[in-house]
Amino acid sequence: MKINKTISIPQSLKSKINNYLNKSQKKQILFTKTNKDLNKNKLDLILNLHKSNDIRRLNKFYEKVNECLDDNGIFISCSETLEQRRKRMKSKVPLGFKNIVRVIDFIYKRFFPKIPLLKSIYFLISKGKNRVISKGEFFGRLYSCGFKIIKYFEIENKLFIVSKKVKKPDFNMNPSYGPIFKMKRVGFKGKLIEVYKLRTMHPYSEYCQELIIEENKLAPSGKIANDYRVTTWGKIFRRVWIDELPMLINLFKGDLNIVGVRPLSKNYFSKYPIALQELRIKVKPGLIPPYYADLPKNFDEILESEKKYIKQKIKKPFYTDLKYFIKALINIIFHGARSG
Repeated sequence: MKINKTISIPQSLKSKINNYLNKSQKKQILFTKTNKDLNKNKLDLILNLHKSNDIRRLNKFYEKVNECLDDNGIFISCSETLEQRRKRMKSKVPLGFKNIVRVIDFIYKRFFPKIPLLKSIYFLISKGKNRVISKGEFFGRLYSCGFKIIKYFEIENKLFIVSKKVKKPDFNMNPSYGPIFKMKRVGFKGKLIEVYKLRTMHPYSEYCQELIIEENKLAPSGKIANDYRVTTWGKIFRRVWIDELPMLINLFKGDLNIVGVRPLSKNYFSKYPIALQELRIKVKPGLIPPYYADLPKNFDEILESEKKYIKQKIKKPFYTDLKYFIKALINIIFHGARSG
């Protein structure tokens, strides 16, 4: 085992990752604590104990790590999540000042970085250090840079992520970081369309959808159970459809109808039965899904609702959409149908 060692590993961490260190005696391993680009190639494992929150161009750093690793190489990173930061600050802020500090911190650390002009000011002042990043965003950034999360754990209020290089980075030049963003969804005839939405999840979270489905499974409604990617205000926006207002752009562009099946991500779409996948791409997706008319109680009933709607839609397009629109409107107004 050849080790490029610039740091020592704490015993508490070593016990968690020993199986990755000892898996092969031929491994080329780098232990480091840096926020600078790496310049070593053909490595099998990289462990970086520098907190990822302090790396100014985090995706570029992850992309460089990807370049330095062999295929299926392991990258172990250290970070402080939004939740861990709250815990740390709560213990440090004097009693009576917690709410004031929380408001100031939210405006400077979380609002400023998401607005184009204010973002430049924020990074000029902060130099990109001590950034507030959620668990979902760390996971999403790693996935977008060609890694797959295989394990994560907490030590001394820090999150350690063990990930594996599975592909080249996406090199996304337009990351979804702002309040309004575009999601790739399966549309009419299987064509991928970009659907506009108001952000309700932490940035980059859409990249780790497969991970959270594996971990949390789907709720009876067909949605992801206990989705930690969704922000506090995002849950409120979703319940009253505020997040879907930008989808009107897609309606005007002709990508969506007023009534229609939900536009799904490729990953979520792939989990549908093949027969329903083939049916779905025969019609345009829509803003108001058929299950608001049928009020199904679980995922299987949602699938059945979509199948029934599509078959009727193919035979009588206008009549079917009008019928489902009226039924959905009645359920929303009088029966409290809401988006989850």
